[in-house]
Amino acid sequence: MTTTVLLAGATGDLGQRILRELLTHDARVRVLTRPGSKGAAALDADDRVDVVVAAYGDHAALTEAARGVDVVVSAVSGTRSVIVDAQRALLAATVAAGVPRFLPSDWSADYRSIDVGSNRNFELRREFAADVDAAPVRATSVLNGMFTELLTGDAPLILFGRHKVLYWSSPDQVLDFTTKDDVARVAALVALEPDAPRVVEVAGSRMTAREIASTMTELTGEPFGLQWAGTTATLSAMSKVGRRLSKDPDEAFPAWQGMQYFVNMFSGQAQLRHVDNDRFGAHEWTTVRDVLAAHLGRPARTEG
Repeated sequence: MTTTVLLAGATGDLGQRILRELLTHDARVRVLTRPGSKGAAALDADDRVDVVVAAYGDHAALTEAARGVDVVVSAVSGTRSVIVDAQRALLAATVAAGVPRFLPSDWSADYRSIDVGSNRNFELRREFAADVDAAPVRATSVLNGMFTELLTGDAPLILFGRHKVLYWSSPDQVLDFTTKDDVARVAALVALEPDAPRVVEVAGSRMTAREIASTMTELTGEPFGLQWAGTTATLSAMSKVGRRLSKDPDEAFPAWQGMQYFVNMFSGQAQLRHVDNDRFGAHEWTTVRDVLAAHLGRPARTEG
C-alpha cells in the first residue's frame, strides 16, 4: 500500500537525502516549498514527487498541502523562527488536515534531559516537543547523536594537523555518531511505520575520544594523542560569553553553539540511552572509522 508523505525542508541537505530514501519504497512524496522558492523545481523529476507551494504563515494553504497525506515529515533547519514558529504552523496544519502522524525535525542527540540554558538549538527542539506531545497526532522523533560527517570539518574534535583529539572532562565519555545517509534511511523507514513509537534512537557508532584517537592512529600509522581542553563547565562558561558577544543572535551554527553541543555530549546529558539499531533489521551502518578513512583516503577497517 502506497504511503503519501508531505516532506518539509526537502531542499536542504538532509531533506534531499530523506526524499531519496523515501523513493526507494512504495511512497508518494509531496515536497512542501515556500512561494518564490526555486530550490524544489528539480525535485519533481520522479513522477511520484509533487511540489506543493504554501507559506508557513498561510494556515489554509498549509492545511490544503497536508490534506490526504499519511504522514508529515519535517526536515527544516534553523533557529526559533523555523524550529518553533514554522513547525508550529506545520503541526497546526497537520492536525487541521486530519493527518495521523508527524515527524518533527529533531535528528539530533537526546535534548530531553539537558540543563536549561546549556544549548539553544536543543532547547528550541524541547520547546516544540511540548507542542507535539499536546497535539492530537501520533509523533515520532528520531535521535541519532551528532552527524558523523561533522568530524571531518565543522566540529573541531579531531585536530588532524596536530595529531590530537580534543576532549572535555573525560576522554572516556561515550559519544554517539550517525551519518546523514543513515539518518535519512531511518527517517524514511520510521515515516512508513504506522505504529512507530514516540522516539527512535539509532547510532552508527558509539565511541569515546580515546577510541577516536586510537582509530586515527590505526588509519594514519601515526600516533594521535588526547588533548584535554578543560571541563564541560569551563566550556559552558565560554559558550555563554561567546553568545553574549555574538553580533548575530539568530545565526544557526555559530562557534558558541558548537561549544554547547560539546558540553552536552561530554557531560553525558545528551547521550542516547535506548539505541535500537536492529529495529528495521540487519543493516551495515557507516561508522566513524568509515567516514574518517574516506576523508583520509585510506581503506576502512572494521571497528571493534
